[in-house]
Amino acid sequence: MNILNTFFNVPVLLDSLPVLMMGLLVTLEIGVVSIVIGLALGLLLAVARLYAPGFVRTLIVAYVNVFRSIPLLVLLIVVYYALPFVGIRLSPFASAVTALALVSAAYTAEIFRAGIEAVPNGQFEASAALGLSNRHTMVDVILPQAIRIVIPPLTNNSINVMKDTALASVVAMPDLLKQATQAQALAANPTPLIGAAIIYVVLLCPMVLLVARLEKHLNRGKR
Repeated sequence: MNILNTFFNVPVLLDSLPVLMMGLLVTLEIGVVSIVIGLALGLLLAVARLYAPGFVRTLIVAYVNVFRSIPLLVLLIVVYYALPFVGIRLSPFASAVTALALVSAAYTAEIFRAGIEAVPNGQFEASAALGLSNRHTMVDVILPQAIRIVIPPLTNNSINVMKDTALASVVAMPDLLKQATQAQALAANPTPLIGAAIIYVVLLCPMVLLVARLEKHLNRGKR
């Protein structure tokens, strides 16, 4: 009974639920904006890495390697706390989105590159035989096939971005974790933290199941 009162205190959970929902909205805003920017930038980087001049490809490879190597928490702290020393001041929301989008774009670029390279060379040759320009070949022929290949890993990456939004609390963003932490301090009870964990599971578990279902569907289509 003592454990229930400590970790699953219903009155405390109900009292903290409004602020948890407010934090969830902030978390969704950060996550969705970061995912969209990361997808767009990642696709641009992937195409440029494959078809841009050598110097540009070298820069993109360096970007991808650096931002896949640096811990997101370190990057977030650098963006929010270090950039003001050189005159660049970003709001907590902009700092969180910038850090998440930069890291997400690096992973997304690799995912798209692998998807594009997985398209058979015959598709490029057939497009050239039909007289399609490079742009039409990429947009109308290659990308639709590549996107089908990369949907599962892209969804996985999106899940990781949504989970990583919890780090935004270190720059005073009132996200779900930050609100839960404050509610826990006010109530002197960890139930709000348990509530936040349950909300994360309810939010992300369907996406995890979707990835598994997509992978199974695509694997069945290859047989």
